[in-house]
Amino acid sequence: MSDPTAEAMERWWRTELIDMAKADGATVACGGHALEGPEYGQGQFVAPTILTGITNDMRIAQQEVFGPVVCVIPFEDADDALRIANDTEFGLAAGVWTKDLHRALYCVDRLNAGTVWVNNYRSTSFTTPFGGYKRSGLGREGGTEAIKEYLQRKSVWISTQPNRANPFVLG
Repeated sequence: MSDPTAEAMERWWRTELIDMAKADGATVACGGHALEGPEYGQGQFVAPTILTGITNDMRIAQQEVFGPVVCVIPFEDADDALRIANDTEFGLAAGVWTKDLHRALYCVDRLNAGTVWVNNYRSTSFTTPFGGYKRSGLGREGGTEAIKEYLQRKSVWISTQPNRANPFVLG
């Protein structure tokens, strides 16, 4: 007997987010369906999908979608793109594509994301911290930041002077 809750979640992540986007007015430019065949298990994999006609107030734009799904949202300039990118409860990662290093650094500084890639995507190393902002994940993985998750800090003040005055007595 299968778990109906697990099956419902599987369907949700397979195509229901895409169906929800279409119901909200998005257009599927390509993909948008579960892949079929024995190499794709029981339909857990979604074809790479591009959604157009998206506005940032649509539910699909406000979700943290893990899958090969891209929401194309037009913007006027860098500040408008930053406003759109930061207008969500999530902030795991972001990508900036530009030939202008000044613009790249401007965006990196203002993006509310735990990782920002410039002119590449998904570069990583176990020596650097990885984790999100806002509701994206808990803490950090990788690097010394991950070790700090297991530590508790303590302040200790030691005086080597005998006969110090009692700090709790005023006078």
